[in-house]
Amino acid sequence: MIYELYYWPGIQGRGEFVRLVLEDAAAHYVDVALVPEEKGGGVSALEHYLEGADIERPPFAPPFLKAGRQLIGQTANILLFLGARLGLAPRDASGKLWLHQLQLTVADFVVEIHDTHHPIGSGLYYEQQRPAAKRRSKDFLVNRMPKFLNYFERVLERNPSNGPGMVRTSITYVDLSMAQVIAGLRYAFPTASRNALRICPRLRALHDQVFARPRIKRYLASERRLAFNNDDLFRRYPELEIHDKASARQ
Repeated sequence: MIYELYYWPGIQGRGEFVRLVLEDAAAHYVDVALVPEEKGGGVSALEHYLEGADIERPPFAPPFLKAGRQLIGQTANILLFLGARLGLAPRDASGKLWLHQLQLTVADFVVEIHDTHHPIGSGLYYEQQRPAAKRRSKDFLVNRMPKFLNYFERVLERNPSNGPGMVRTSITYVDLSMAQVIAGLRYAFPTASRNALRICPRLRALHDQVFARPRIKRYLASERRLAFNNDDLFRRYPELEIHDKASARQ
């Protein structure tokens, strides 16, 4: 099967979590965002399904994946579908459910990361909500980011299989997603994330192992991997970075 991934052109965003799975599994897929508009790609392809296509089960927003006749939306839902097919998920029902639960927690984490720079509304420019973004970032960096990171560190520690990832003896799709989150945090908040990750050696090791995987490494070196930028999910605004709790109280 040749999968078709639909996402906004020019950014990694939530679509990157799906790309990492497709790349790691060497799946045949078309990243429609990279296809020129005149050849049926880009934003026009998104609008075809979001607004114009007469389909029974339309997606709300990208990313969504076309797999044969199926059109699957929501990042965690796409990964639930792909994980079993591409060998990046446990085979037993209990393991699949636990993995999906972890991916949904990653999704919660991603929302909070996004809201550091867009705490009022996603339709507003960052410059229109800068004071609120500073307040939101203080709480995120001092309280919320460590809470999420420490949780995933505990999950890695308590993996009964003693594998490199969170769930079994080999890497799963949630491990790929977590590595991407760490990479994004290091881009957006380099000092604060480094401080928070000092007590999370398993997460640091997971990040390094994922991005050293041969297919992922080739993907990172290719033109298919878009760079982090300030139109994306992870954004670097130096004025939002709070290095420690003392600074946050000021």
